[in-house]
Amino acid sequence: MKFSAPAKTNAARFLDSLKISYELRAYEVDPEDLTAISVARKIGLPAKQVFKTLLSHTNTGEHLFAVIPGDSELDLKKLAHAAGAKKAELASLKDVEPLTGYIRGGVTVMGAKKPFPAFADEMIELFDVISVSAGQRGLQLIMSPADYLRASEATLADLTKAPTGESR
Repeated sequence: MKFSAPAKTNAARFLDSLKISYELRAYEVDPEDLTAISVARKIGLPAKQVFKTLLSHTNTGEHLFAVIPGDSELDLKKLAHAAGAKKAELASLKDVEPLTGYIRGGVTVMGAKKPFPAFADEMIELFDVISVSAGQRGLQLIMSPADYLRASEATLADLTKAPTGESR
């Protein structure tokens, strides 16, 4: 069986425009399991290196992206603090595609319909390479954290809940 190269997504074209190198890595999508942990297993990276992009909004109505390790849970209080807001909540799933142009399991900061502020968990800097969605289910971008931060213009912050029994 012969595989063709994955088609370029808006996110990949955006990276091309910035002359940022990346690898597109395709995987088989299971619509019943869109978790970053499942994606990590399929692309051969630890879940902590596969970053998921979550759309949220603050009490002032501002939307923003939170980019966190695939094996972590977003701490909405920490996100609100990083964004200078009193409160943050995850955006409703029905709002994700109209606001970002991407469907669940394919959300990425780069090439999104609107350039919402992005906040990346500080753990991103611990790795040589990370993976983020390329803007569609079944396709990931593998790249350096520094290049991701430059392309996404994300602000670094502590955004995740500490595992039970630990503090960060």
